[in-house]
Amino acid sequence: MTVKLGVPSKGRLMEKTFQWFGARGVTLGRAGSEREYAGTVQGIDGVELVLLSAGEIPRELEAGRIHLGVTGTDLVLEKLARWDQSVDTLAEMGFGQADLIIAVPAAWVDVNTLDDLDAAAAAFRAAHGFRLRIATKYHRLVRDFLRSHGVADYQLVDSQGATEGTIRNETAEAVADITSTGETLRANHLKLLDDGLILRSQATLYRARRAPADDADRATLSALLQKLGVD
Repeated sequence: MTVKLGVPSKGRLMEKTFQWFGARGVTLGRAGSEREYAGTVQGIDGVELVLLSAGEIPRELEAGRIHLGVTGTDLVLEKLARWDQSVDTLAEMGFGQADLIIAVPAAWVDVNTLDDLDAAAAAFRAAHGFRLRIATKYHRLVRDFLRSHGVADYQLVDSQGATEGTIRNETAEAVADITSTGETLRANHLKLLDDGLILRSQATLYRARRAPADDADRATLSALLQKLGVD
């Protein structure tokens, strides 16, 4: 048996994760070509590197198929209904920062707050006969946020990519999406609501609450966490 560590399989998240572990004496790397999803771990025995998409890691942690995982705060809170019963937060890693926000067309000069959005949504439904559409892939987080702020008369429409373009394409009237610089919002003539910040996210190291069954694996996991300084 081995302790399984899941990390993002590509891009800057993978590179930054490798750097973060390397700075703490654990060297992670790919095994074989970039098309192979196999990895290597040096600096501690009994640990297997599992390369996954960031979106898969919350599910694998919840199921206990990996023991540690690096992914975004936003993905854990969105994908795990009772996330705090499935995983423990070990360390915020200081990269991959992005904000989940609600944005509307910049031309909506009278819509600057969630109260304004609620009023606009009611007016939209009265005028068009259907609810104002908000494009997002973060259905759970957005729904909970809007409910807590009393926004009604809207519907969420699924968007798994190019969310900011849904308004131009007339498939939505507003968006809820991740942004790091705001440049894509501005390029698509959108503006963030003054109180439209849903969540600040970053790459985070999580531990599955389903502990390894094997005594040796539990000892390996404890040794790894001590080495990383997060036990």
